[in-house]
Amino acid sequence: MGLENQWVDTAIMWGADYYGVADLSAAQDAILEQGGAEIAEYPRSISIGIALFHPIVNQLPRRKERAVAVGYRSHCYDIINARLDLIISRIASVLQHGGHRAYPVAASRRVDDDGICGIFSHKLSAHLAGLGWIGKNCLLITPDRGPRVRWATVLTDAPLQAKSRPMDERCGDCRDCIDICPVKAFTGRPFRAKEPRAYRFDARKCDGYFSKMKKDDEETAVCGLCLYTCPHGRQ
Repeated sequence: MGLENQWVDTAIMWGADYYGVADLSAAQDAILEQGGAEIAEYPRSISIGIALFHPIVNQLPRRKERAVAVGYRSHCYDIINARLDLIISRIASVLQHGGHRAYPVAASRRVDDDGICGIFSHKLSAHLAGLGWIGKNCLLITPDRGPRVRWATVLTDAPLQAKSRPMDERCGDCRDCIDICPVKAFTGRPFRAKEPRAYRFDARKCDGYFSKMKKDDEETAVCGLCLYTCPHGRQ
């Protein structure tokens, strides 16, 4: 069995709903700025996504109810992040056993408190892999489930083929995510690869909102309204 089939079979076997390969050459400057030279030296990435559960996401307008918040944080965040991390760890092992370098990037781990970001952008990888577009809510929007998907990534030098092109933005004139945000963190500006995230999203407003909720009760600190309200994939 070839390497391509091995990693795909591993992804499917362990529950991935989305998977694809991205050529990272077009995003090297942004990757270097965010993650540094060791991260930017990988020429390709594998994106893995797991869909969230619609009945739980649909409860988010009542997120201040403890049962809703605990259910979302558990089954649409913590557990799915753990499932993603297991999948990318297994895929990284497949690639390494095949004689290639592989760097699994955890599903949701902040490493830069000033930039409020991880070491690598999962949504950028998924966008370049042709799995969706980056919306006005700064989330990866899939055509079928919208932003109701969580992501993780494996960086690699394995000679894998990127089979899909990045999708064009399909948000149009929609402002649902902008209008629903409790702290008005989104500017409404569409994604442009060469522009800083700050043009579209005030991460400090969002982070401050979560910090305030965590002081009250960390277990029930959830929002997700920009994810809930997106008409793409809403059920």
